[in-house]
Amino acid sequence: MPEQPTPTDRPDAIRIEHLTKAFGDYKAVNDVSLSVRPGEIFGFLGPNGAGKTTTIKMLAGLLKPDQGSIHLGGIDLAADPLTCKQNTGYIPDRPYLYEKLTGEEFLQFIASLYKLPQELYHPRVDEYLRLFDLTDWRHHLIESYSHGMRQKLIIASALMLDPPLIVVDEPMIGLDPKSARIVKELFKKHARRGNAVFLSTHSLEIAEELCDRIGIILQGRLKSLGTMADLRHEARLEKSGLEDVFLELTGAYELQEVINALRHDQA
Repeated sequence: MPEQPTPTDRPDAIRIEHLTKAFGDYKAVNDVSLSVRPGEIFGFLGPNGAGKTTTIKMLAGLLKPDQGSIHLGGIDLAADPLTCKQNTGYIPDRPYLYEKLTGEEFLQFIASLYKLPQELYHPRVDEYLRLFDLTDWRHHLIESYSHGMRQKLIIASALMLDPPLIVVDEPMIGLDPKSARIVKELFKKHARRGNAVFLSTHSLEIAEELCDRIGIILQGRLKSLGTMADLRHEARLEKSGLEDVFLELTGAYELQEVINALRHDQA
């Protein structure tokens, strides 16, 4: 029996080459190239309007690039979108769910779309509902769920599939501290098992804690890419945290003047 391939033997979980997407005359994503390896948590950061969500929607197959290519697990998304989507769990920043389904019915619906076997579905769903304190709500209509509960349900629906790739946009919005801690540990566990997580977030603390490498997008272009050590070196802030490094690399120099002015006003 042949040996199972190690993460380094497998194709990149994500390989983006010269990705471009415009809306009219505005280029939301402009010639972006990057790769994400199996077993890696990759952080994708940038200011508002930098192109993060547009990139994520193209990865999820919700938007078609104007130029460039996306390969997921070595498969061309444009040539075989069904297989790529089958191998990808997508967690949007604003979950739009079927409100007239119960939580259980929604999870069963997702499992049927991805052909998740029943013998895997039941133990996984029971475990994630328990972790997220949703067991008592599994037979309630989603319309009665709070935003945080909906977010936990959509995260559970992606994790139960155990896909090779999870693409997630702002996963912690609306989560209580306990659930946020659980989500971070679940992402780490997912990566340890040789899977990849592509994570976009405005929370620099989360990115610094979780991510093996980080890409920073600015005005549609990939500004910086590397480990925390690489980014610190690029910013010439060898002992600083990600917040200071991010602000330096994105050119937010005026922020210090604003902070100093606000502090002066409080004096």
